[in-house]
Amino acid sequence: MVQTLTVQDAVELAVVERNGFIESRHIGAAVVLSPDGEVLARHGNPDALVLPRSSLKPLQAIASLTAGAVLDGEQLGLSTASHIGTDRHASVVREILAEGGLTEDDLGCPADWPGDSATRDELVRDHAGKARIRMNCSGKHATMLRACLANGWPTENYLSLDHPLQQHIKETVERLSGERVAATAIDGCGAPVHAISLLGLARALHRIGTASERSPFAMHRVAGALVRAVRDNPWTIEGPGRPDTIAIERLGVFAKHGAEGVMVMVAPDGTTVALKMLDGSGRAATIVAATLLARAGALTDAQVADLAAALPLAVLGGGADVGAIRPGSGV
Repeated sequence: MVQTLTVQDAVELAVVERNGFIESRHIGAAVVLSPDGEVLARHGNPDALVLPRSSLKPLQAIASLTAGAVLDGEQLGLSTASHIGTDRHASVVREILAEGGLTEDDLGCPADWPGDSATRDELVRDHAGKARIRMNCSGKHATMLRACLANGWPTENYLSLDHPLQQHIKETVERLSGERVAATAIDGCGAPVHAISLLGLARALHRIGTASERSPFAMHRVAGALVRAVRDNPWTIEGPGRPDTIAIERLGVFAKHGAEGVMVMVAPDGTTVALKMLDGSGRAATIVAATLLARAGALTDAQVADLAAALPLAVLGGGADVGAIRPGSGV
C-alpha cells in the first residue's frame, strides 16, 4: 500500500504546553531549501510521500493558467485559495465564472457552509443554505472551468482523471516537483490530488516562489504573477484573521496550508519550507514553518515573534493564557 511517512520517519515538530506541562506533541517531517533550491535542513524523512491536499493548489492553478485560463489580481489570488467563503470571496469567484459565461451550477465542488462564522450566521438568518460557491475550493474549480472553456474541453466531467485538464495538471505536478506521481486520490472538493514526496513538494513551491514574471518561459511567468497576486491580495488565499493570510501580511511570504497538517511557505528571498504533521493537525504548522525559515536566516526572530502573537497559539485555562503551542525539539 502506498502511504505517507511513518512514526519512525518523524520528529517532534511542535508541542502544546499547559502551565509548564507538555500536554501534546505533534510529530512529522519537514525540509528547508535554500534560495537556490539546495537542501539546507531535513527534519525527519522528507523523502516520504504526502498527499499535499490544498498545498497542491498553486500547482493546479498554474496548470489551469498555462492551459489558457486568463485571470489577474484578486481573481488570480482566488485561483489558488482555500478561502473562508465571505461575500467578498464569493463575489470574486462569481466574476471568474461570469466572465466565462458560467454559473455556480457549473462548479463540481460540493456545496458547503462558509468557513467564516459571521458569514455563516448571516446566511442562516437569511434562511440560506450551503452553496458550492462558498466551498473553500470554489476559486480553484472556477479557474479549472475557465481553462476548459479556453480549450474547448467539456466542462461536465472536468474532474475526471482522464479529462484533458486533469492530465495536464498531473503533468504540471510532475514537471514542477521533478518526480513521477506516486499515487492519485480524490480530495475533499472532488478534484484529483497527487502524491509526491515532501521534498518534491518543496521543490515545486520553490520554483513557483522564485519564478519571474519576465521569464522567457510561460510557466514561470504565470507562477510569478500568481505569487505576486497573492502577496498583493493576502485576503484572497484564506481570509482576514486566518493563518495563511496573517503570515503573508506580516512576513511577505507565500504560504499555503493543506488539510491533514501540510504546509508550504516561501520567504521573500526564496528560502522554502514544506512540512507534514503526522497526526493531521495544522494548528502548529504556520509557526513551525516560519521558525524553520528563521533558523535558515530568511526571517528574523522578531518577525516570528510578531507572527506568533497574531496566531491562535494560546492555551487557555479558565479564560486566561496558561501556555502555548510552540515549535518542538525537532525544529
